[in-house]
Amino acid sequence: MQDLHKTIELLLDYIRGVWVKKRYIMICSWLICPLGFAYVVSMPDTYESQARVYVDTRSVLQPLLRGLAVQTNPQQEISMMVKTLLSRPNLEIIARESDLDITALTPGDYEKVISDLDSNLQLRAVGRDNLYTISYSNSDPQMSKTVVQETLDLFVEGALGSSRKDSDSASRFIEAQISEYEARLTNAEQRVADFKRKYATLLPNKGSFYQNYTQLKEQKEQTELTIKETEQQIKALTGEINQSSSRVDGFAVKPSDSKSSLSTRFDARIRSLEERLDELKLKYTDLHPDVIEANSLLESLQASRQEEIDEYLASANAGENGGGSLNALSTEIRIEISRLQSNIASLEVRRDDFEQKIESLQQKIDLVPQVEAEYTALNRDYGITKRKYEELLSRRESADLAQKADVSSEDVQFRVIDPPLAPLSPSGPNRLIGYTAVVFIGFGAGLGIAFLISQINPILIRGSQLTTLTSYPVLGVVSHLNVKGIRKVNRARILVFAFSSGVILILYGTLMATEIMNIDVISRVLA
Repeated sequence: MQDLHKTIELLLDYIRGVWVKKRYIMICSWLICPLGFAYVVSMPDTYESQARVYVDTRSVLQPLLRGLAVQTNPQQEISMMVKTLLSRPNLEIIARESDLDITALTPGDYEKVISDLDSNLQLRAVGRDNLYTISYSNSDPQMSKTVVQETLDLFVEGALGSSRKDSDSASRFIEAQISEYEARLTNAEQRVADFKRKYATLLPNKGSFYQNYTQLKEQKEQTELTIKETEQQIKALTGEINQSSSRVDGFAVKPSDSKSSLSTRFDARIRSLEERLDELKLKYTDLHPDVIEANSLLESLQASRQEEIDEYLASANAGENGGGSLNALSTEIRIEISRLQSNIASLEVRRDDFEQKIESLQQKIDLVPQVEAEYTALNRDYGITKRKYEELLSRRESADLAQKADVSSEDVQFRVIDPPLAPLSPSGPNRLIGYTAVVFIGFGAGLGIAFLISQINPILIRGSQLTTLTSYPVLGVVSHLNVKGIRKVNRARILVFAFSSGVILILYGTLMATEIMNIDVISRVLA
């Protein structure tokens, strides 16, 4: 309780000290308030024009084209446009289109115009529903409307134009890349073709070089084995000729139905071999091993047929049937031996061909790894280029489809809810707040100075204050002899202070009433 009493006394002492120094309040109020009132009155009226626009980023084609065409995110485009709308290049465009730059005669004036435009032009998002407000304040109401309209046009055209510009840039880039990759693909195909022509023998159509080499060696071994088997057959048949034959089969020569020629057992084989020879000649030349073998066998069969016919005719004239049968058997064996010998000749030709091919491959065997490595690298480069080229073609189709979709339906639609209008009433400055702020600043500064001086040069009002300052007890208090004179002076000072403060307050009230009346009149005119 005692502490509270001391605190109250201390506050009262501060108040009394300020009251004694009240002349500083009057000085500050007269220095600040009239000047402040004059400044607020002289402030030019500003007119704010405002527009609200709704950006609709929904499109019916978006879900239909998902996965078929390249699609951009319209929400991101709008966000980026909002962030860059008030950039320096765009501010210069707005100033030029709205004729704000006409007043700028020097570079400094132009910079001031751009700076004022940057500080007074605002673009704000209202909520989270793509609703934006564009506002601008200027001393000319028509200029405010013009600037807001130009900003709105730039916002709409910039968003739509940016989408089309990005689409066109992407199309040009894809076309350039397709042309480049097409040229690279053509060069790669030419390199592969040249490489194949150069190393055709080392790059077989089927299998690798080593597979071909192994296959040729196996074919050669198989041919040599067939030759040995045929030679054994010839030896066996030769042995049969040397033995005394007890088999008498007679001649196989018989008169034919036409009675103009004789038929033998070789006729069917000769006809079959002639048909096969015709088929071989359609596929190969006369120097092919199969053609040579067939010709040799045909000549052997024709010779055997003629020999058998001659023996038959000789036997028929002599009447020696037993000897003719024996000769016929020997002739048949000889014909078989001749056929087998022809087969051996054909097989030897084939073996020699295999040996030549094997020898040719052996000479190039050291070059094969390098050739195969280069061929693999060429195919890899060609495959990568071809895959990229096909991907670019697919992307071009997607881009064309996206462009056609953009032409038929815009992804972003702007709906102007409140168009910009030329304001009829000023939006600022708020002189009511300005007058009030001036009064508070004037009297507040006076109170602060009075308090500061009362603390620097204190005036003792009570005896306890002297005890606090000097630590000596106050034994008594002596009253002033001229109390009436002092009271008269104090009343005069109070009247002067009241008159001074009253004049300031009356001036403040007059200005406030005038401003309220002006606002009321403008409201009635607008209504």
